[in-house]
Amino acid sequence: MLTQMCKKSRTRTICKSMIKISLLLSLIIFILGLILSTNPCSQGTHFLPNFKLDYSMYTHNSLYPSSETTPTNISHIVFGIASVVKTWPTKRHYVESWWKPNITRGFLFLDQAPKNLPWPPTSPPVRVCNATTNKKGNPHVIRIAQVVEETFKTENKGVRWYVIGDEDTVFFLDNLVEVLKKYDHNGYYFIGMNSESVISNSLFSFGMGFGGAGIAFSRPLAEILVKNLDVCLERYQYIRFSDRVLQSCVADLGVSVTQEKGFHQIDLHSNISGLLSAHPQTPLVSLHHLDRVEPLFPAMDRPQSLQHLMKAAKADQSRLLQQSICYNYRKNWSISVSWGYSVQIYENTIPPSLLQVPLQTFTQWRKGAWPAFMMNTRPLSNDSSEMPHYFYFDSVEEPSTDGGRGMRGQVVTSYVRRFPRQLPCLVNGNHSADHVEKIMVISPVTRLEMEGTRRECCDVVQSDKANATTIKIRPCMKYELLE
Repeated sequence: MLTQMCKKSRTRTICKSMIKISLLLSLIIFILGLILSTNPCSQGTHFLPNFKLDYSMYTHNSLYPSSETTPTNISHIVFGIASVVKTWPTKRHYVESWWKPNITRGFLFLDQAPKNLPWPPTSPPVRVCNATTNKKGNPHVIRIAQVVEETFKTENKGVRWYVIGDEDTVFFLDNLVEVLKKYDHNGYYFIGMNSESVISNSLFSFGMGFGGAGIAFSRPLAEILVKNLDVCLERYQYIRFSDRVLQSCVADLGVSVTQEKGFHQIDLHSNISGLLSAHPQTPLVSLHHLDRVEPLFPAMDRPQSLQHLMKAAKADQSRLLQQSICYNYRKNWSISVSWGYSVQIYENTIPPSLLQVPLQTFTQWRKGAWPAFMMNTRPLSNDSSEMPHYFYFDSVEEPSTDGGRGMRGQVVTSYVRRFPRQLPCLVNGNHSADHVEKIMVISPVTRLEMEGTRRECCDVVQSDKANATTIKIRPCMKYELLE
């Protein structure tokens, strides 16, 4: 049309000028279209020469649903376990208590080549990681950073989570999977828990995931953490503690720790039965420092105690240490069940709000802070109305499928008295529990779901037998109030 106009025009110069102007306008519109079709933030990239901005990578993937529809399972988790040759022989039973050859993925990182070969198949595959690099910082910190780095680089196919722990960290795998599957593994997550000790948190950080309890990085976070490790190590080379350095690096990447109460650092001493008998309403994910406390069960050493606890875990990990509370009003008993670990009978009516507070059977990790613990505690007492009769896990019978001893559709655990209470009997109409030697607990075979649910209730279904009591765990009724 423009050409036709030009032919009719008396002045070809004017026509040529109009063509040039039209072409120029078209070019300008084309360029503006390209600019507007891209992310406007990219206009400033020439001011940031050290950063490559790839917005498809930085955009949170929850806005764009992943094609991965399979729920997280153990095959999606890779473990990096830090140890040294000198202590591994005395610590290996902790790792081997939960490691499942050909099922769990990951590596044990030693500071030098192991001396005892061939390497046992019950232990994780071994790698040597000794911090002899050009990285700047404390050697121990560098080595733990290398554990994170090498775990990510060595095992990355189909991985959603990287979990780092110590040689004496005990993981409960089914519960770990249940906790991690709550989170979008395509997001940036740093999951762990701080210490039970106020002084430990004061010295390091209240907002830190303690590595001994286990810490979990989602794959996207692990990727950008590894990419920036050298910079972080140099930046925080004055910090001597690896957990603190990792937390600082993660914070510099814009991510805070997501706390899960089932990760346990156990910065405590002495007897932790009070803590384990009043576990918070969350899956038990890990235990650490078990060689710093008394054996979990009386009359057993530490390896025996751990294997004994794992018997209960094998039967029903979801209920392990989960607390149920019930009452025998005829005898004025309050009963607290910590499934798979202990049962306590109090010769007094005590409300659940108090029974859920741990007895302070343990002592401080290190003196210097008051209050000493990150949770409320109940003091020990010589008053028999305030102190329980202790019964510890003895055996478990899983559901029968072939006419055997087990109860169909139910799990039966037994708990026995290991020592007398040695406190005077009560008066005022309370009935003594001194004669009770054994308690049977019947629980459902179905997995216990805890997200957004209530604690399970229980009933005393038999207490007149000579020296035994039977308790049945069940879901609480809608308006049921424990009292």
